[in-house]
Amino acid sequence: MESHRFEADVRQILHLVTHSLYSDREIFLRELLSNASDALDRGRFEGLQRDDLRTVDHAAGIRVTVDEEAGTLTLSDDGIGMTTDQVIEHLGTIARSGTKAFAELLKERGENPDGLIGQFGVGFYSAFMVADKVEVDTLSALPGTEAVRWISDGGEAYEMGPGSRSSRGTDVILHLRDDAKEFLDVDRLRTIVSRHSDYVPWPIEVGGERANQETALWNRSPGDVSDEDYKAFYKHISHDWQDPLTWIHFRLEGTVQANAVLFIPRHRPFEMDRLDFKVGLRLYQKRVKILDSATDLLPRFLRFAVGVVDSTDVQLNMSREMLQQTPAVRAIQKQITKRLIAQLGDMSREKPDDYTIFWKEFGHILKEGVAEDERNKDSIGELLRYPTTTSDGALRSFIDVKKDLPEGQDAIWYLTSVDKERIDRSPVLEAFKKRKVEVLLMSDPVDEWVVMHLGDIDGTSLKSVMSGELPAQDEQEEDPIAEGFKKQAAPLAEWMKTLLGQEVAEVRISSRLTRSPSVLVDGEGGIGSNMERILKAANQQVPDSKRVLEINPEHPMVRPLARLNDSGATGLEPFARLLLDHAAIAEGRLADPEGFADRLQALMEKAASGMGGEGAPAPTA
Repeated sequence: MESHRFEADVRQILHLVTHSLYSDREIFLRELLSNASDALDRGRFEGLQRDDLRTVDHAAGIRVTVDEEAGTLTLSDDGIGMTTDQVIEHLGTIARSGTKAFAELLKERGENPDGLIGQFGVGFYSAFMVADKVEVDTLSALPGTEAVRWISDGGEAYEMGPGSRSSRGTDVILHLRDDAKEFLDVDRLRTIVSRHSDYVPWPIEVGGERANQETALWNRSPGDVSDEDYKAFYKHISHDWQDPLTWIHFRLEGTVQANAVLFIPRHRPFEMDRLDFKVGLRLYQKRVKILDSATDLLPRFLRFAVGVVDSTDVQLNMSREMLQQTPAVRAIQKQITKRLIAQLGDMSREKPDDYTIFWKEFGHILKEGVAEDERNKDSIGELLRYPTTTSDGALRSFIDVKKDLPEGQDAIWYLTSVDKERIDRSPVLEAFKKRKVEVLLMSDPVDEWVVMHLGDIDGTSLKSVMSGELPAQDEQEEDPIAEGFKKQAAPLAEWMKTLLGQEVAEVRISSRLTRSPSVLVDGEGGIGSNMERILKAANQQVPDSKRVLEINPEHPMVRPLARLNDSGATGLEPFARLLLDHAAIAEGRLADPEGFADRLQALMEKAASGMGGEGAPAPTA
């Protein structure tokens, strides 16, 4: 036997897995049975591609045996097996998907890390919750390969050497700890199999007797399946440790026939936002799994769904790795899309707390559907949720906001910004907040495409506060002082437009500001500044668009500047430019920091001179 060091920090990971999941340690059996089932599926699938694989001389399946005297529990399968290189690759590296990320997430959540085990590929290592030593004896189905034995006590290294298995498949031998001898009880093992792995599509024998049922859950009538059955099945196919948020079970009949069970998870897999993410939708034909990831049956904006579709009407390509784009595939995807959207709608109304969990985990993915699915965009739009300027952080739908529109308001206002931290403090919201006009706060990059493709909500238009203005309040009496400030600031705005002509599209008196001296807004019709920032961040070539600078005529920075300009004073350019600087800083970007520093210094010197007077005595200590 040769000793090898693990590539990952095994001791840390095993400590976290063992101690975080100790109360659910019987789940180790489900994890190992799922691995065995996957190996059998792979063996059958590979057998369809080539005819030189090792075969078995008996009905393929999974066997669980105990040796009370030796204190061992053994799981044997007749699956694809592993070569020496595959053993090193799959068993020599804990959490191939990201050991460090796995450990950090466990620590950050500070709770039972449901859902993380399967996501990070460490299900096999749950065996160390009950065993102080694990042996794996495996023989690959590939011709010319030899049996391999792998042994580990969960420390920093493992041993490998020649195995003794003579037929293809894998034996996993667990040397149970003293506090885990309960798993030598055959009746207890059968109960665990029934609870967690009843729907494994291969026979599981425990102590020589079949322990799982033969009927696939998705082929049964929904009325005959309990909630606990659905939850157990979900955990089996997803390797998730938590219950799903919701599920749907349906049957298609007619020109296309299919049975399907689909689940919405409680947590988002860490790799879901990657372009190469593989969906967790399995495709079966007459209970035989033919694809682990049936990508073409799910639109990308529903890629979080997990489940099973069983249909004889779908066809694979020549390599049997992808679905052919047939009317049957399109029909099944259409039904899946329609039913999942409807199920999410039901959950949002009947279980709003669960829907809030869903939205925080998957909302940014669902938003993609508004742009990708023209047929269902309105139904998807009803599922979207956002905080608003009046909701105190609570999430609101477009429909909620529309219902609460005051009489006379003919649009739903929104603000898009990639600056999540400061979006609620944007100066463009000041007048809206003062008049208690509700504004949706949309801080995901995809939100730009959401409003672009939605356009309106049941006939009520969507308006951006960055380009639109609130109508004047006719009933409000004119304030002569405010009108005086506006009149005095008008020539200042004209002068500043001449001064800043190459940098802004226009300078105008603002009706949206109440506290800030200035703000930059978007002109009508052109590309919005937020969209411009998003496209540039994605390295897209976008021409710079000029913004509109609005100044607040009642602000203490603007009033004296307007008076000085009106009196013909000179040297005002640095101070006028400071209004542009302030507007740029307020939205988190400043194109000319050096110039801003110079202008700020000039202003401070002017202020200091005015406070101390020419030749004022130096302050004493």
